[in-house]
Amino acid sequence: MSLRATEGSEAIAGVTKKRRGNIRYEIAEDIQARFADIVRTLGLGHIDLEKVVCLRSYGSSARRVIARCHGMSKVLQIALGIKAFYVLEFISERFDRLSARDQDETIIHELMHIPKSFGGGFRFHDHVTPRNVRRMLDEYHDAKGR
Repeated sequence: MSLRATEGSEAIAGVTKKRRGNIRYEIAEDIQARFADIVRTLGLGHIDLEKVVCLRSYGSSARRVIARCHGMSKVLQIALGIKAFYVLEFISERFDRLSARDQDETIIHELMHIPKSFGGGFRFHDHVTPRNVRRMLDEYHDAKGR
């Protein structure tokens, strides 16, 4: 298996993939505030707001991705002597163009990946379905009177 790469690209299992540049991250205080409001409004007490950070990324070459949920594995938690931590990444080029309602839906989709155990793992798309996300979105908007 060849892992040859040219300048400006990376090789993965013999497949060359062009890089567009470096991804840049920044704390997204606006999204963090909306996330916290959604968690509080929906009564999602299993989510520790002090251990979830929302970031906005710029320059991702990922296709068809608006946001991602990143968890901290158990092995890293043990090695670093800390509890679970989650990062919700929102890809600016896609997320920022959405309507407010679609942004709320995306935030809810990502927070639904965080399991009730809040242990660093993920809930997969057998739970995080469009139907379940819309149900939570409707509950949130009903509670806010929208």
